[in-house]
Amino acid sequence: MNHDVRVLVVDDDPLVRGALTMMLDGAEGIRVVGEAGDGDEVSAVVDAHAPDVVLMDLRMPRLNGIAATRRLRTRQRPPEVIALTTFDSDENVLRALRAGASGFLLKDTAPAQIVEAIRRVAAGDPVLSPDVTRRLMDRVTAEAGAYDRARATLRTLSPREHDVALAVARGRSNAEIADELAMSVATVKAHVSHVLTKLDLGNRTQVALLVHDADLV
Repeated sequence: MNHDVRVLVVDDDPLVRGALTMMLDGAEGIRVVGEAGDGDEVSAVVDAHAPDVVLMDLRMPRLNGIAATRRLRTRQRPPEVIALTTFDSDENVLRALRAGASGFLLKDTAPAQIVEAIRRVAAGDPVLSPDVTRRLMDRVTAEAGAYDRARATLRTLSPREHDVALAVARGRSNAEIADELAMSVATVKAHVSHVLTKLDLGNRTQVALLVHDADLV
């Protein structure tokens, strides 16, 4: 991105919002453009400030972060969403990813890692904790019929699109995929776009979930 990453902080605890805002405002290339105290405030703040990334608390009293994320991802040009949670075993994390979040972070994640996660998500790369993600993927794979459905869905892709989908699921960036598959970054971006359209998915994280459902990574 050729401008500061614009961030919206959403959390019902004003102390958490304040701490995140203070920390992020000191990071180079990141600017907090707004705050919201509940999920039902998010749409209006997004309209007013057009953030690139939303840090979204999952547990809020009126409209939770999952519902708020789902609303945001239906927009024409939605911001990326990073779900915030207190416990990595929270079942709502998986639901947040299904709703369209590009990843999740624990609230006690080190500041430098939060900053890096925001930059990565703004650049189009998902941010998922490997250990927790594996547990989540195992649960998804265990769902009845998930494996067969995922395999059938991925068979709709061309061989090259399939290769790109697998690389996305491994957490590769567009540049890394280009190197691995001997194609230009522009071609990778085009293939990723085709994959999302064919599979009717909202972002790279959902592609990764589908590939893990199929037990291909």
